[in-house]
Amino acid sequence: MSMLSRSFVATALVALSATAAQAGGVDEIQKAGVLKVCTPGDYKPFSFALPDGSFEGLDVDLVASLASSLGVKPQFVKTSWAKLMDDFTGGACDIAVGGISVTLERQKRAWFSAPYMVNGKTPLVRCADVSRFQSVAAIDQAGVKVVANPGGSNERFARANFKTAQLTIHTDNITIFDEVLSGRADVFVTESAETLVQQKLKPGLCAVNPDKPLQYGEMAYLLPRGDALTKAYVDQWLHLIRAQGDYQRITAKWLN
Repeated sequence: MSMLSRSFVATALVALSATAAQAGGVDEIQKAGVLKVCTPGDYKPFSFALPDGSFEGLDVDLVASLASSLGVKPQFVKTSWAKLMDDFTGGACDIAVGGISVTLERQKRAWFSAPYMVNGKTPLVRCADVSRFQSVAAIDQAGVKVVANPGGSNERFARANFKTAQLTIHTDNITIFDEVLSGRADVFVTESAETLVQQKLKPGLCAVNPDKPLQYGEMAYLLPRGDALTKAYVDQWLHLIRAQGDYQRITAKWLN
């Protein structure tokens, strides 16, 4: 086979692979009538699992809008932050939501939608300590007790930035705020949107400069790597709900 022929075959195989990837995704979701959605369900205001097995939150409402635009029903698949990427890449769902930060480590294994929110890392502390913990350097001191939840960007941020402070990993993302409120921990660094919600839910806790995060961050949805058709559809849906005001209405419901 000539070099030109080999080049043609290689190009054809790449095109065939791309077509095969695009033949799944949106088309298969519509055929199945269900959009399978992975979510940890422990992250207010984005996604929170209720006792009856249902979910509520900003991302729950948004993904319901996405499913409706496809003419299908959302079906939520409970996961955890530690298992999120394995569950998603293992085919448990079509999309993953719930306050997922855009990271290069996740990008190596999946694609992201266009970001729908800028949401950087912000300390949550007891209100009396706001002036004390104004920076990473102020937090990373001997005697300061930092708490983080496992398996996500919060743990990675804590391990990368707090070398002197005492770091504890707390496995329950629902009760982690009580660790700070009770004094068992001094600081929990998470996304600014979560700190704003939790300071309302738990008087005595305060977000430290949520409008000036310690680290820039973006939220987006996880999508299957290589499925260009689904990514294009989700990105266009995000663009249109912003332009039409639906996104603003939904976020105001959960953040204001």
